[in-house]
Amino acid sequence: MCGYQFIEHTADVIVEAWGPTIEEAFEEAAKGMYEVMTDTSLVSKSEKLCLDVDGIDLENLLYRWLENLLIATDSKNLVFSDFKIEAIEKDKNTYRLRGCAYGEKFDRNKHRSKTSVKAVTYHQMKICEEGGEWKLRYTLDI
Repeated sequence: MCGYQFIEHTADVIVEAWGPTIEEAFEEAAKGMYEVMTDTSLVSKSEKLCLDVDGIDLENLLYRWLENLLIATDSKNLVFSDFKIEAIEKDKNTYRLRGCAYGEKFDRNKHRSKTSVKAVTYHQMKICEEGGEWKLRYTLDI
């Protein structure tokens, strides 16, 4: 089973995400970030953004995945509601993620603006596999 939830924090938003595979957990992590920003149930999947992201470890890979999505939101005014990660692979000392995000241009008449996300942070970041399920935790600076 996949999912995400928010943990109360005084100045930031802590997101916990999980899934049976690391790829699904990363997808849920992205869904959680966009749910902080808008009601993702109102976001259609008319645009596709594919990304190849590298990281020195899984935490860096998660950070860079979310950061690249946030950059697309800031620079192209895109919001996303669905994510499909083709693979997360380790090659020597580098992790690589290949995946796509599906969404559309933000439209004030259609989308509800919730909380503005300034950045993804490493604060309290955690990635682990427990009992056949991958669990992620990260913090958003709002």
